[in-house]
Amino acid sequence: MSHESETGAAAWSALLEPLREHPAQAAILTDVDGTLAPIVERAEDATVLPGTREVLTALSQRYGLVGCVSGRQATDARQLVGLDSIAYAGNHGLELLLPGEEMPRPDPSLAGRERQAAEFLAGIDGRLDGSGLRTEDKGPIQALHWRGAADEAAAESRAHEIAIEGGQAGLEPRWGRKVLELRPVGGGGKDAAVASLLAGDGLDRAVYAGDDRTDLDAFRRLRELHEEGDLTAAVRVGVLSPEAPAELVEESDLTVGSPEGWLRVLEWLAE
Repeated sequence: MSHESETGAAAWSALLEPLREHPAQAAILTDVDGTLAPIVERAEDATVLPGTREVLTALSQRYGLVGCVSGRQATDARQLVGLDSIAYAGNHGLELLLPGEEMPRPDPSLAGRERQAAEFLAGIDGRLDGSGLRTEDKGPIQALHWRGAADEAAAESRAHEIAIEGGQAGLEPRWGRKVLELRPVGGGGKDAAVASLLAGDGLDRAVYAGDDRTDLDAFRRLRELHEEGDLTAAVRVGVLSPEAPAELVEESDLTVGSPEGWLRVLEWLAE
């Protein structure tokens, strides 16, 4: 699949027309923070762009599947997006919340290890004082943020030290935009989330948009599904920013310069 830069609807059409032509067979998948909702200093202050809910509602009425794949907990992602009619894969694929369901389904691989990361952080809690790191409890995943810290470089350095310790304690460190997440090893991942969501009957084409390092896992899984013949069309959309990993452009088929750019693509798909 060749890469296209952001050049408007003309560039989108060749790549995305197979989805728009056969919407019942197509999945529209998207990251949330940095993709549907601009990045803010504190995650709890995030909001989706105006018009997003209306466009996603229209898409859900036309396409075979619309889903959000988020690092947030699934219920938190649903609350932010504000729609019950679409699917949510939360905690980077460790939870699945399908349309109409009230509670997410946890990844079975977590059984007995749900509090492993929380217990590790509790053990080093005193050493977080004055580090500039802000903790976020996401159940099986524990996040350390340094966006907005008085000294972001020093806080990030401390996060790297904690990542090493976490790895030695049997946890898997994952890096995002000014955040370190500690999680149990195995299971989940945005790649697994995409594969799970696309396992529905009749889905043979998909688009996924994301802005961060963890979204690259979803991109690669989409490419694999296309190469293996499970998808007749697979489009990876990179939402660019100064903080985006360099690989995002390399792994994307199409790039947009902001969440507003991705919203325009969604509006085009909904036409």
